Amino acid sequence: MTRNGKMLVGGAVVAVLGLGALGVFVLRTPGGAGAVVDAAALSQEARVNVLRLCGDAQAYRDENGVFLAAGPVPAQVPRGGQAVPFSPDENMRKLGFDPGEHVRHQYQVVVQETPLGEAEVTCYARGDRDGDGQVSVFSVTLDVNGMTSAVKVEREEE
Repeated sequence: MTRNGKMLVGGAVVAVLGLGALGVFVLRTPGGAGAVVDAAALSQEARVNVLRLCGDAQAYRDENGVFLAAGPVPAQVPRGGQAVPFSPDENMRKLGFDPGEHVRHQYQVVVQETPLGEAEVTCYARGDRDGDGQVSVFSVTLDVNGMTSAVKVEREEE
């Protein structure tokens, strides 16, 4: 690592950004594409961002009194761990969700009504790390009281 907080990874200069108290580091490249990112970094990106997305959904509800469905963004699940441009839809903008210019996962907020008539929100991050068409799914559920579940993961290695 150099003095200016950058390091050389696979021929690309990569900035290392800390995420405060979480103690998490996310690798971002200039322009977002072309970097080699290991499996742990891909999983960490999904875990951090899906929690952030549900936090944004809860903040929107606190301000506006309703949960807002959003996404999926990008429209297609990124494949092979490649970074793709993140261009938020209108509802993602309203939520204030900003994972950066490029992402390696698709993000979505789904709002459903429980049998008791209460809103239940599930936030998703979907990716295809190895590009084989099998999708890994990271999800967090947010209940009407604003409580979040732990991050649930299906097929993390995909």
